[in-house]
Order: sequence, then structure tokens, then C-alpha cells
Amino acid sequence: METTIIGVRFTKIGKIYHFDSSPVPDIKAGERVIVDTSRGQHLGEVIQILAEPPAAPEGGWRSVERRATPRDLLLQQSWQSKQTEAMINCRARASELKLRDIKIVTAEYNYNGARLAFLFSTEQEEKVDLKSLKKDMQAIYPDTTIEMRQIGPRDVAKFLGGMGACGIESRCCSTFLTDFSPISIKMAKEQGISLTPNEITGMCGRLRCCLIFEYEQYVAARKELPKRNKKVITPKGEGKVVDVIPMSNKVVVHLDSEENKYYTTTFERDEIQPWDEFEALRRKSQAPCDRHESGGCSCGKAKNKNDRTN
Repeated sequence: METTIIGVRFTKIGKIYHFDSSPVPDIKAGERVIVDTSRGQHLGEVIQILAEPPAAPEGGWRSVERRATPRDLLLQQSWQSKQTEAMINCRARASELKLRDIKIVTAEYNYNGARLAFLFSTEQEEKVDLKSLKKDMQAIYPDTTIEMRQIGPRDVAKFLGGMGACGIESRCCSTFLTDFSPISIKMAKEQGISLTPNEITGMCGRLRCCLIFEYEQYVAARKELPKRNKKVITPKGEGKVVDVIPMSNKVVVHLDSEENKYYTTTFERDEIQPWDEFEALRRKSQAPCDRHESGGCSCGKAKNKNDRTN
């Protein structure tokens, strides 16, 4: 049987996971399916059908169990309506146990209520012991498998939603980001963004995800532009690069001539030439050609000063 790999998403703006849909033929994008995961059976939406299956993960592909039925969808809605109550109960018990260093962010039932996951965050670097809390939650929900799952600050911001640090009404992570890419200070530096914390930090307290959005374009553009302090030749004379504007393909130059002292102006990349390249061409144009010494040349350049005529 030919393997057909599909992409399934379990939440509206969630990561896409891949499954083998061979046991359930003719699955289309947009359909709801029940799949076997490491955390039991879950209901998700088919987002994509992969034309070329990627390399199988260690242990092989997990499979699609079946198409979701209308009853499955009603069950999911019913259990989702109970998630807020479960979260409140867990927060109350955590407070009674004086677990001050953790925050219960949300609670998630799977589609049939067989599993209940409490997602929490903490600022502690060491592992948090929640055995007592898990045991108490299991006592409250005896017919459900309880799971305590730690999430990072970016995931917390994604669940909570709200306005972004830049002022946009909905945060990027809650709107369209399905996965989080590694972000570094280098990305801010490459784009000339101020390194002031409130300029590069998101509501989650981490570097803003948007720093990666145009990073590759800035890197590619800077490769085509001269670096700062580089000497260049412009239509207005020699100068030194004091800044570059990568997305506009422009260069800000401080002109060296006396009449333009303390004067800077902006030029298009095509309007300037690196000084060292210009100087190399100038020297080459003044150098005698290969046949000059033998006298078989008509370039008109004298071999030495004694050869020059008035």
C-alpha cells in the first residue's frame, strides 16, 4: 500500500503534525480526522496533503484512525466547554498547595474527554515538582487521564492573545505563527534596530518574533552595499559611507571635499563606486601596455620621462 502523508492541525493557529493516512483513503484537505498521537487519540483538521512524503521519523509514522463523525465533533464541543472550569479548579488547588512559582495557563481536553492536560508556565530554571497537584486533579477527575505540561513564555502569549508590543491589535503568535523560530540579537543588529529592551522585546518578555520576518532580505541587501566607513566615489566626488538603507538599496555618504565639508547625502547603489576599485582602474589606465617596452605599441605612453616630447 502506498504511503500518503497528510498535515494535521489540532488548534486554529497551531503547529502542523504529519500522519500516514493510508488506512483511510481519499482524505481531502479541510476534513476532520481522529489520529493516534503520543498523547492518545485527538481530533484535528487536515491542512495539507503532501505530494512528496518527507523522511519517516524514528519509529515510523503514526496513522489516521478514521474520519471524524458528527458525534465526535459534538463531543469535542461539549468537553471544550468544560475546560475553563477545569482550569479554575487547578488554579485554586495550586494556590492551596502554595505553588507560587507556577501559573496554570489553560486546560485542554481531547475530543472525547479521555485526557485532560493542564498547561503551566514557570520562571524557575529547575524542574518543578507537581506530583501533589497532579494527584489531586486526578482525584477530582477520576475517569480522565491527567497530564501536567510545561510551556514556554511565547506559548503563554499565544494562548492569552491581546495587543502586540508594536501596537497591532492581535499578536502575531495568536494570528498566524504556527511555530516559533529561534531569534537572536544579531537579527536586530543586522536590521539597524535599536537594542533598547522595549524596542526588541515582545509581550512575552522574549525577543520579538517579527525580528526574523525581514532578516534574510536585510542580509542579502547588505551583501550588495558597501560597508560603513568605506571610501566611495559618487557623482559629487569622493566620500565615506556613514550609513546604508538596505531595503531601499541606498547609501548615505559623507562627502570629503572642502565645499561639502560636514555634508552628507544619499545615493542609489548604482550611482556610487568603491574607491579602491576606482583607484585600481585608474592605475591600470596609466600603466604602459605589454608591448610598450618593445616599442611595438601605439598607445602613446612614454617609456620614461626622457621619451616625452613637447
